[in-house]
Amino acid sequence: MTDRTQNAMWGGRFAAGPDAIMEAINASIGFDRRLYAQDIAGSRAHAAMLAERGIISDSDAAAIREGLLTVLSEIEGGNFAFSTALEDIHMNVEARLKEVIGEPAGRLHTARSRNDQVATDFRLWVRDQCDAAVGGLAALKKALLAQAEAGADWVMPGFTHLQTAQPVTWGHHMMAYVEMFARDAGRFRDARARMNECPLGAAALAGTSFPIDRHMTATALGFDRPMANSLDAVSDRDFALEFLSAAAICAVHLSRFAEELVIWSSAQFRFVALSDRFSTGSSIMPQKKNPDAAELIRAKIGRILGATVALFTVMKGLPLAYSKDMQEDKEQVFDAADTLMLALAAMEGMVRDMTATRENLERAAASGFSTATDLADWLVRSLGLPFREAHHVTGSLVALAEKRGCDLPDLTLHEMNSVHGGITQEVYSVLGVHNSVASRQSYGGTSPDQVRAQIARWKQRLG
Repeated sequence: MTDRTQNAMWGGRFAAGPDAIMEAINASIGFDRRLYAQDIAGSRAHAAMLAERGIISDSDAAAIREGLLTVLSEIEGGNFAFSTALEDIHMNVEARLKEVIGEPAGRLHTARSRNDQVATDFRLWVRDQCDAAVGGLAALKKALLAQAEAGADWVMPGFTHLQTAQPVTWGHHMMAYVEMFARDAGRFRDARARMNECPLGAAALAGTSFPIDRHMTATALGFDRPMANSLDAVSDRDFALEFLSAAAICAVHLSRFAEELVIWSSAQFRFVALSDRFSTGSSIMPQKKNPDAAELIRAKIGRILGATVALFTVMKGLPLAYSKDMQEDKEQVFDAADTLMLALAAMEGMVRDMTATRENLERAAASGFSTATDLADWLVRSLGLPFREAHHVTGSLVALAEKRGCDLPDLTLHEMNSVHGGITQEVYSVLGVHNSVASRQSYGGTSPDQVRAQIARWKQRLG
């Protein structure tokens, strides 16, 4: 088979043959260019350390420092020509540095490898994304706090199985998500703390014979310490996996809340109205106002979880130390980080803009026998019934109310006595939804007093 025939099989995109295919599969500059700031920061720290240790001259270090700033300025200004032939961000920066300062550029790579270089760049980038996620979550929590504070005593139905269960307050429901997103922020902070060790100086896999100072470069780049094992430093991506895992859990919480917003904004519920900024219309049905932003946030977990599974799969069978498989780490993390930050920003905007309809919330809270548990509790407290018997009596009263087509507070005392003769007029004091929520005074409960206490605690924490 001739080369010409082979090339035709590969198609026009790879008309140059195997070399073009290898260049295309091997190059990462199409995506790892995003690491340019971290790459240049790492190189500057490395050059300063080499000069401090007498491995390169001060004049070479100064030239490298200034040259790297020039390269940084070119990239940030959009005046840098990235080359696929140079494979990755490291070689692109180094090649341009040589054009800018000449021979001293060749000394920059002393006592390091692209293996520890990329591990350092990537840790720096993911560390920044942890900080960004914590910031995005803080903004979302503040938006939720504002909603909670406005409706700390607004009564709404609490659900289990999406069936009316017990009355809760709007503020209590909003604060549930504050707690969830706070744990998400904690996971990102924990991940950041664990990843804050510096791989630079591990070289290819075994360290280096040059008298480098790894603590100096670690400190310069804001790491707590250098990584203690050179094999581990270049070969593991658990920091990226942990970031993705935290992002996936956070995306689950966003998706759950988005689902509630979709339900609540429907004509059947009308609990909330979403602003026009986060809704769209229909091309054919003029009455429609679609919660598209919420629906898209609901779907984003698919991308983030997909990225998580993909990187776990890439890493699961790799022997130490570095393998080219690990080039597949960045696109997954980049996409997941972008997706998460967009979802957080959109959710914050929706929460800040949305308007809860108090009357509809309260009307729904009073339906579906939502105070049945309060009735059962009253039977235990006031009549001394065992809870199981109280549960049975309450169930019989619910059945009677269903038969009459009314709610529990609408039953007469005579009707209640027909089920249990010990029930007194006092029972009506616990059957209203406002009385119900006010009675839930246990720590973390739905009473307005408890909700306001939690709001105050979180406002102090968030500043």
